[in-house]
Amino acid sequence: MPAHGRTRPLRADARRNRDQVLDAALRAFSAGGPGVPLEAVARDAGVGIATLYRHFPTREVLVEAVYRAELGRLCDAAPALLGRLPPAAALRAWMDAFLDYTTAKRGMADALRAVIASGGDPFAHSRERMVAAVTSLLAAGDAAGTVRPDVEPVDLLTGLAGVALAAGEPAQRAQAGRLLDLFMDGLRPRATPPGRP
Repeated sequence: MPAHGRTRPLRADARRNRDQVLDAALRAFSAGGPGVPLEAVARDAGVGIATLYRHFPTREVLVEAVYRAELGRLCDAAPALLGRLPPAAALRAWMDAFLDYTTAKRGMADALRAVIASGGDPFAHSRERMVAAVTSLLAAGDAAGTVRPDVEPVDLLTGLAGVALAAGEPAQRAQAGRLLDLFMDGLRPRATPPGRP
């Protein structure tokens, strides 16, 4: 084991293989559920089954890794969006990414249930990571004067989950976009009524 208990970073080709397996597994589990043959995942990823098992020794480990990778993409999108868009636009783009994430998670629901039944906890730290991402987006919007300062990150996430539940199917994406636009309208700072401080 390397010094200080750290694992060595993956070589570029190994990291690429791992990422290809995760992308293929997301597609497979979303479309076919937890019983999809891992050989089909490896084939779609363009790697051998031994490469898949080298990175993910069990189906449950693979499912959990796919979920965590999607969560990571969602949470890592917040600083990236803030780096290239005004805060309000970054928040709205992140809301779209949240819907993509929930759509993928919905497709993987059976696979995630199988992981939980086997004793795994794919959702550990999910809430904290999402709250941190939303907090950074709201803080940037507040600093820019484009988002109300009284918005609680957990309330925003709850509202987004409601949109995903009500209009989370791919065929409902236009409706989901309209709902998110309404959501953004509610996040704008309130105008002070005339005659009030």
